[in-house]
Amino acid sequence: MGGTNSMTNTNRRHWLATVAASGVVAGRSSWAWASTPDRVPAADMSPVEALDFLRNGNTRFVAGRSTAPNRDIERLREVAPRQTPYAAFLGCADSRVPIEIVFDQGFGDLFVTRIAGNVAATENIASLEFATEVLGAKVLYVLGHTSCGAVTAAAKGAPVPGQISALFQHIRPAVRAAKGDVEAAIRENVRLQAQTLVEGSTVISSLVSSGKVIVAGGVFDLQTGRVEGVDLA
Repeated sequence: MGGTNSMTNTNRRHWLATVAASGVVAGRSSWAWASTPDRVPAADMSPVEALDFLRNGNTRFVAGRSTAPNRDIERLREVAPRQTPYAAFLGCADSRVPIEIVFDQGFGDLFVTRIAGNVAATENIASLEFATEVLGAKVLYVLGHTSCGAVTAAAKGAPVPGQISALFQHIRPAVRAAKGDVEAAIRENVRLQAQTLVEGSTVISSLVSSGKVIVAGGVFDLQTGRVEGVDLA
């Protein structure tokens, strides 16, 4: 669990094929954007339908038509005995990126792990294994954001206090790939962390290979509120 071993070539090809078929690979893909949500996602919806449901919420948020579903005390009491989130997130800890609000969701809808730089550290991978394998989340989403402080700091490479620099080892490959361009590095970091989630976990890799889970990625724009898809292939 949470190691750094690579997927087999067969699993990698299946993952890329699944990602491509789902429309995850590009921000301009054929996502089904709806204007009105169901109050609760259907338990039997497919991973692709779950991804559409999630992105519909961001469309409402951007348009100023958030419905704030599932945020009342009745919903909290409904899910108190058991949670069945339909999507799980690896997101940044930044205070400007509250994921349930960004995607117009509520209690019990999303399983969220947050860490500066949205890096796939061992503990986060373990939590997301639990979300997908045990709780049944159908979408595993890596969410970065514009003006990310962790990526900016990793790009600068200046000394930092305490244990902050422990994050840099996860982010610097993206910085190198982007040749120091911070905004490009933010997108590349999403792609590399998604890859690490699949390659670093036999649990997640198996769920993706069997078609039970879709891995997706995006960058939240702090100016517009829109989540732009990131090509994971």
